[in-house]
Amino acid sequence: MAFGSAPRGVPRLLQWLLVVLMAIIGLAIGGLGFKLATVGGSWYFLIVGVVMLISAGLILMNRTSGIVLYAIAFIASLFWAVSDAGWDFWPLFSRLFTLAVLAFLCAIVWPFLRAANSHQPANTKPAFALAAVLAVVMLVSVGWMFKPQTLVAANEPVPVKPVAPGEEQKNWEHWGNTTHGDRFAALDQINKQNIGELKVAWTAHTGDIPVSNGSGAEDQNTPLQIGDTLFVCTPYSKVLALDVDSGKEKWRYDSKATAPNWQRCRGLGFFEDHSVVTTSQSDTPPAACSRRLFLPTTDARLIAINADTGKVCEDFGEHGVVDLSVGMGEIKPGYYQQTSTPLVAGNVVVVGGRVADNFSTGEPPGVVRAYDVHTGKLAWAWDPGNPELTGLPPEGQTYTRGTPNVWSAMSYDAKLNLIYLPTGNATPDFYAGERTALDDKYSSSIVAVDATTGQVRWHFQTTHHDLWDFDLPSQPLLYDLPDGKGGTTPVLVQTSKQGMIFMLNRETGKPVAKVEERPVPAGNIEGERYSPTQPYSVGMPMIGNQTLTESDMWGATPVDLLLCRIQFKEMRHQGVFTPPGLDRSLQFPGSLGGMNWGSVSVDPNNGLMFVNDMRLGLANYMVPRANVAKNASGIEMGIVPMDGTPFGAMRERFLSPLGIPCQKPPFGTMSAVDLKSGKLVWQVPVGTVEDTGPLGIRMHMPIPIGMPTLGASLSTQSGLLFFAGTQDFYLRAFDTATGKEIWKDRLPVGSQSGPMTYVSPKTGKQYIIINAGGARQSPDRGDYIIAYALPDKS
Repeated sequence: MAFGSAPRGVPRLLQWLLVVLMAIIGLAIGGLGFKLATVGGSWYFLIVGVVMLISAGLILMNRTSGIVLYAIAFIASLFWAVSDAGWDFWPLFSRLFTLAVLAFLCAIVWPFLRAANSHQPANTKPAFALAAVLAVVMLVSVGWMFKPQTLVAANEPVPVKPVAPGEEQKNWEHWGNTTHGDRFAALDQINKQNIGELKVAWTAHTGDIPVSNGSGAEDQNTPLQIGDTLFVCTPYSKVLALDVDSGKEKWRYDSKATAPNWQRCRGLGFFEDHSVVTTSQSDTPPAACSRRLFLPTTDARLIAINADTGKVCEDFGEHGVVDLSVGMGEIKPGYYQQTSTPLVAGNVVVVGGRVADNFSTGEPPGVVRAYDVHTGKLAWAWDPGNPELTGLPPEGQTYTRGTPNVWSAMSYDAKLNLIYLPTGNATPDFYAGERTALDDKYSSSIVAVDATTGQVRWHFQTTHHDLWDFDLPSQPLLYDLPDGKGGTTPVLVQTSKQGMIFMLNRETGKPVAKVEERPVPAGNIEGERYSPTQPYSVGMPMIGNQTLTESDMWGATPVDLLLCRIQFKEMRHQGVFTPPGLDRSLQFPGSLGGMNWGSVSVDPNNGLMFVNDMRLGLANYMVPRANVAKNASGIEMGIVPMDGTPFGAMRERFLSPLGIPCQKPPFGTMSAVDLKSGKLVWQVPVGTVEDTGPLGIRMHMPIPIGMPTLGASLSTQSGLLFFAGTQDFYLRAFDTATGKEIWKDRLPVGSQSGPMTYVSPKTGKQYIIINAGGARQSPDRGDYIIAYALPDKS
């Protein structure tokens, strides 16, 4: 084929740049597009890649037909992109931006190439005008990257009710503020009108930096506040008492706990004996340990500490300590520990325990135990594998090993005298052929037990025969739902890793929001059994758990996008309950969620519940026992051994080669749910890529794409929602009416902790408190406790 005439000078250089870029991109897209087509995916990429290579060849030969051909392909791509991705910004951006850059270069080169072939002066105005339009569109799209993309917009105003005199919150006595887990503070000194003035009032240090070396140490604490003292526990099971106005340390207690992994303390328990005077205004010294803290340690102890002095309460257990290994049988290092807050329910303190998922069958028992708050004597035990056993096991026996456990926080209704236990599943997670009928009965369930006896009143299962690690990760919310007749219905709201929200009558366990059993696919692993149906909570919103399609795949570049589409087509994906198999399958959401341990917060005045989530898929497959390496020990990812079963299991995050989730953004959101109607009021992405990015490289750009969240939120009566559990280093405040971010402040490191708030009894000043010990994905670690307040008025 004959070559045409070539332009000269700068246009010639631009022509070469266009040819090289178009050839490289066309080769990549065409080659990967061919692979995608062979695995049953879209043919678009193969076709457009071939067209780009032909166009590049024609342009190299100075033929204007190459630009015309590319223009046709670009226009066709516009229509294809919308049909494939809809009008969502991020999917369209990944599909079209690179192509638009080539179209811009084509528009610049076109008049010079045409003029060289016609031997006429170049008429640049039309082509440059088109290039200018493309440039503006690309610049606008780049700017749009920095604009939060509201997913669901609020359409009705939400009133703010002032705190009535005498109703102002006095203390923050429990992890979730109350035993109902509402994370709501009836305080309004800090409000929407003055939050712009919020500043750091003081900063304290625990001296206990969680080491980021794969051991699992994380600072996830929400402090308690009692009177003029703030109580904080650290990842290594230490306790600090701080002055609420200055952060000055009053006392410190070191439990000397040791553990090889999973070091954390999410919260302390608190009990006050109201039969004696313990106020700071009294001239009489408080009775010994009349106010006591309960510290759960990483080496399976429960310690009672005098809240006023920091000394152990000698009358509790053995010199202040209850040994939680009693009755448990063998506990290998790191196989059983306390990570969540103990529940103080009347005169008992209740603990469950975290077990080491996926190492073997017959791991430590999942027993839940209640101890007398004064003496530490065992009040009752609930053994899921032997409900008849209500105390210590007989001599020489243990609680039933390998049973479903309760690793997250529990809730308590004093009026009904019920404790609500969110259970996990019997280990291991991904093969359950050996589980007993009682394992299946109580696995991944909400179990309501009598606070006095520990006897089960009712239970409700959210996943049958759980093969996905869909244990219930969060504290149940107890809420009184208006019934429209002047009364209320006592409900329990439970979020789940599978992105579902269950609302039950907490007195009976019957669904208040509709739950229906739906057929789900069965697997074909030898020795396994499969539940034919699973419960779907259809009366409440489902968040981030859609069945993915090839069109849902995403990438920062076309190559990234294609590799994710190929990876998706090579896997088996059948929705939320895709059963594990010997082939590579996709579980979405993955075992981190969906929703995780941070739980929810609520605005009871307007019936709004605030839910944060993460959207991370899990690629997994079963590994026959003979192929499992002897040193397999993937705590979160990699091959887990599952000793005692015929298989190990490989678990991998569903990420692109750049380390970015393969499905389209957002990867984490904050949502407001109307508890009365069961509808989403608003939903917004949360978190930016400022402190993370492709291949773990920080982008240093506040692009609000919405990143995975991990932590608790705080709602206040002033219509503010505080949250810090993002992958960037910020504490944020949102307008609870709209989800709009109205304030943020940079933290020295990230946070996985829940914000809390109080008003100082000495100064009358309201503080917002956050622990900042490091975000999950970041190597940056710290030991900060940061207090925010409004500036003093003259």
